[in-house]
Amino acid sequence: MNTDTLYYICAIIAVVLAGLAKGGFAGIGALAMPVMALAVDPVRGAAILLPILILQDVVSVWVYRHSWDGGILKVMLPGAAVGIGLGYLFAAQVSETAVLGVLGAISVLFGLQRLWIERGKAVVLPSDSPGWVGFLFGIGSGFTSHIAHAGSPPFQMWVLPKKLPRDMLVGTTALAFAAMNWMKLPAYAALGQFTHANLMATAMLAPVTILSTFAGVALVRRVDPARFYTLIYALMVLLGIKLMADALIA
Repeated sequence: MNTDTLYYICAIIAVVLAGLAKGGFAGIGALAMPVMALAVDPVRGAAILLPILILQDVVSVWVYRHSWDGGILKVMLPGAAVGIGLGYLFAAQVSETAVLGVLGAISVLFGLQRLWIERGKAVVLPSDSPGWVGFLFGIGSGFTSHIAHAGSPPFQMWVLPKKLPRDMLVGTTALAFAAMNWMKLPAYAALGQFTHANLMATAMLAPVTILSTFAGVALVRRVDPARFYTLIYALMVLLGIKLMADALIA
């Protein structure tokens, strides 16, 4: 398989994964970067994906524009801004592999713990952890989002236990990551990552970008709301295993 063919296969799969995540299957979007890294340098892959994520944000925010929790955004977005700033300052000093490996382990433990609690359709009380905890998780989300577009697990760890209605969870997640992606733009521009070649690669993937996001929205709305959280926790476990495996192999 030549390098061009491998790139397009990996890029399309990555964009579809990101689109499904933006449509509501939160978490699996973090797999987009590992897939892109199979065919292109991770730094270039991140630069190609960021405008794609922003375009997908437009679709998901528009679809869920009436369903979001302002209180969660008020707590987490300031933390995310701090995390993105730290990611910009320390990107050259931290090991992306180590960060994603630790993130994977935490995701597996959290997902398994929540699945155990909710087994047998047990009634789970919503979390009432204080706002400063959400601020800290926001920092983690912003940091990992800047490093590898993998900010979903820290975000989910604070938000999922609140047991928001399905559409409100998806809408809040969409708005939060739309804001984070715009926050990342100046840092990526300062690093010179928006080259003509990268932007052309992004433009060629635009049709897949939009279609995959609408596909994610359509699929999420077919999932029984009562089973939605179980599905998301299961996806977190699978994602965590993948991230840990990548860290061990690297």
